[in-house]
Amino acid sequence: MIISASYRSDIPAFHGDWFLAALAAGEVSVANPYSQRPYRVDLHPEAVDGYVFWTRNARPFARALAAVAAQDKPFVAQYTILGYPRAVDTNVIDPRLAIDNARAIATQYGQRVVVWRYDPILLTPGTETGWHRTNFTRLADALAGTTDEVVVSFAQLYAKSARNLAKAGIAWRVPEPAEQAALIADLRAIAAERGIALTLCTQPELAAAPAARCIDAARLADVAGRPIAAAAKGNRPGCLCAESRDIGAYDSCVHGCRYCYAVADHEAVQRRLRAGRQPAPIEPTGV
Repeated sequence: MIISASYRSDIPAFHGDWFLAALAAGEVSVANPYSQRPYRVDLHPEAVDGYVFWTRNARPFARALAAVAAQDKPFVAQYTILGYPRAVDTNVIDPRLAIDNARAIATQYGQRVVVWRYDPILLTPGTETGWHRTNFTRLADALAGTTDEVVVSFAQLYAKSARNLAKAGIAWRVPEPAEQAALIADLRAIAAERGIALTLCTQPELAAAPAARCIDAARLADVAGRPIAAAAKGNRPGCLCAESRDIGAYDSCVHGCRYCYAVADHEAVQRRLRAGRQPAPIEPTGV
């Protein structure tokens, strides 16, 4: 089984010690996000084919990556680097630090380990299409040679995400399909000039670039140097991801990204952090 850690939270940034404890225990209890009923996920080496880590800051996660590598398990870092204004991404590290860290991971573990995510593309008065073309070019220049793929998609906001943007006073708009296609075509060309393939995450109606496979068994196999078999089992229509088990929890990330689908109330999460009750997934079993 492929383990996803996690599209519900930034485990590398905030919960590295928790992950190391789970890895040592060989299993973890995870709450079903709908029923809250816990279920166990086996993390013993013989049960795991590989890991996909989702993050905006993997710098605190170096020991955990080394521990996974010591188990001879391949991993891929889906590394989101956007460079949005602070009003949009309130508590995210400077893109230069993220790029330096992504470069260090690629140097140590190989270029196929790092996938850059320029996702979601959010159009606001301060981040219109021209801003994205300039910003993407700057980031692509810095990431050339570090990664061979960038995953993009336009913001498709859940109600709670739209509420969080409105609460922060941020206006946003959904571009028409022709405008989306034109921007994607430009970003794809910019990326290609730097040796980076652009793929689209879960937007089958937009044929401006190949579809992404964010949980990618073939990439993990390349990293491992051995075959990894996994059935396709997407999370929503148009998703081409391989089957995986996610071990994260919603409302446990303090990056404060106003468009995020995984946090309902950013201020409540921040209050728990200031009170010394850092939000975290359910504790590993056997610890």
